Amino acid sequence: MRAATIHGPYDVRVENVPDARLSEPGDAVVQVLRSCVCGTDLWAYRGESPRRPGQRLGHEFLGTVTDTGPEVTAIRPGDLVLAPFAWSDGRCAACADGLPTSCVNGGLWGAVGADGAQGEAVRVPYADATLVRLPSHAASDDRLLNALLALSDVMGTGYHGAVSADVRPGAAVAIIGDGAVGLCAVLAARMLGAEQIIALGHHPARLDLARSFGATAVVTRRGEAAVAALRELTGGHGTHATIEAVGTRESMRAALDVTRPGGAIGWVGAPHGNTDALDPMTLFLHNISLRGGLAPTRRYIDDLLPHVLDGTLDPSPVFDTSLSLESVPAAYQAMDARTALKPLITPGG
Repeated sequence: MRAATIHGPYDVRVENVPDARLSEPGDAVVQVLRSCVCGTDLWAYRGESPRRPGQRLGHEFLGTVTDTGPEVTAIRPGDLVLAPFAWSDGRCAACADGLPTSCVNGGLWGAVGADGAQGEAVRVPYADATLVRLPSHAASDDRLLNALLALSDVMGTGYHGAVSADVRPGAAVAIIGDGAVGLCAVLAARMLGAEQIIALGHHPARLDLARSFGATAVVTRRGEAAVAALRELTGGHGTHATIEAVGTRESMRAALDVTRPGGAIGWVGAPHGNTDALDPMTLFLHNISLRGGLAPTRRYIDDLLPHVLDGTLDPSPVFDTSLSLESVPAAYQAMDARTALKPLITPGG
């Protein structure tokens, strides 16, 4: 089969690799219909996180089940299914606590020895606990398929940020970051009833999308000027809830500076670079809560799926570019150059 692999910084290839196949009794094999490129994929692309030459790429996908092991009972060949960005066994203590991304037997697509989502097919461990069966009619609806794919990672991660920040009806919310996660956090804040939703970013097209998703204001300034603008928009008080969706020193510092005393920060921007802005004294003196982390998207799919299916939640516009599997290197180039927000990959072209 064909799949995207990485061989060094800026060296992504689409190559022939061994076919995805059953290995354990609880496995399934899924033929990929939709996958995409994530902002965290760029860390490997840029050489900021190590990868072995030939390692697979991608962690977001949906598709059709083609084979199942003898212990799989919840799905069967022919089912349309969605995969969260991590597999989990559904029965360990972490899974029972609603944290499948901390599963003791879990893992991530694209890890060493695992299939990546940017390929023709994927072997899925613990298929019953990991995969979510979707209505068959969705297979013929491109917009719906794209919206469902967002539940694999970015929509669930944005929602995790909003839940972690305790977004509630009437709240003033700031969302720091205009990538796909930040934009999905705008949708999540609107779902949870926020009255004021302020998006901070620097790309006009993305901020236009933030407005269409429900942002009541946008801030394009940087550093202290951005903090001042956010505080002015909240009457000088700051926000009840702040969603940090970038993961840099500057974004965390801004989150601390704009959150009002007694407020909360939902931290879902995967940390990279210098993160020493996480100042415990500021948190302590102002009673600011900090929650979040690696989003348990499998847990949230059950909450969000009905809203996508009934059309009240549509994150599909975050996919602004569509390319074939053979064009995955071009998708990485476009995302790295910021000419694409989130490239959609369709293996058949």
